[in-house]
Amino acid sequence: MRAAVLRNKTVRTRTIADPVPGPGQLLVRSLACGICASDLHFMDHPEAGVDDDSGMSNYDQDVDIVMGHEFCAEVVDYGPGVERRIPLGARVSSLPVLVVPDGRRIIGQSPEAPGGFGEYFLVTEALTRRVESDLPSEIVCVADAIAVGWSAVSRAALSAREVPLVIGCGAIGLSAVATLRSLGIGPVIAADFVPSRRETARLMGADRVVDPAEVSPYEAWRDVAGGDAGCVVFECVGLPGVLDSIIKGGPSRTRIFSMGGPPEGDLLHTLTAKRKGIAVQFGGGPSPDHWNEAFEAVCSGRVDVRPMLGWCVGLDEVPLALDASRAADGPARIVVMP
Repeated sequence: MRAAVLRNKTVRTRTIADPVPGPGQLLVRSLACGICASDLHFMDHPEAGVDDDSGMSNYDQDVDIVMGHEFCAEVVDYGPGVERRIPLGARVSSLPVLVVPDGRRIIGQSPEAPGGFGEYFLVTEALTRRVESDLPSEIVCVADAIAVGWSAVSRAALSAREVPLVIGCGAIGLSAVATLRSLGIGPVIAADFVPSRRETARLMGADRVVDPAEVSPYEAWRDVAGGDAGCVVFECVGLPGVLDSIIKGGPSRTRIFSMGGPPEGDLLHTLTAKRKGIAVQFGGGPSPDHWNEAFEAVCSGRVDVRPMLGWCVGLDEVPLALDASRAADGPARIVVMP
């Protein structure tokens, strides 16, 4: 098959062997696969996996890896021992986890679990969901990104006296905005330096968008929320210093859901956090239940992800598309269609 292959921090499109489905696995043909910031972090910072003892993500710079974990695909073959509950030719998506004989691998982040930046890849039948929708595959594949925000908002369980503030309007910040709007939580304040991202946040449901270069996000939040509300911040930037700036700038008793994560780590003023009674909860991937809920919300059209979509590219354009995804003013999602 043809695939955009990562080796030694460089992606090149070439021909490699087709994957073969093992027990409990399906072979699928990639129809659409979004480029995520975590793909960029994975390829740029192999050292970040040193502290990961789960074995789910492993980057050997001398071994081929096919990235891509936000996908819509077509079932083309079955591995041994599967139930065959999904017919050949059906469109599917899945929580991006492949069950292998010695554990689990994140699809697109392991040599054993090639992803959607190739013509074919593998999924776990038990985790795979059929697409019960006529929406285009490039829309369906964004469900995995929405699941990240969906999970964080669900876990936050905002009370009627709390008002959300989303810091950073890339794809994950937009997923938080869209989920808040879908669940009827608001008003929603969203902040980003980039005008195009603020406009996308508005289209996804933000009630007020803020340029931090002109207005403090926390002052804007106070203007909207009033004096008695609690502040729940969704940090969706992932650059060093941002989380600490929220600790120092946010109101007392702020609850922070940190969905970003600088690969190089960060320094936090914990004494300030203690004095102000700040609560911080760090990311983690969506649970299967949250992923399924987000998938259904996107496939039903209840969450409209069209404002997030940018270009669709073929396999030969993946290296350039990865570079374009680094641009702050680029589209929230560039989609690979092999």
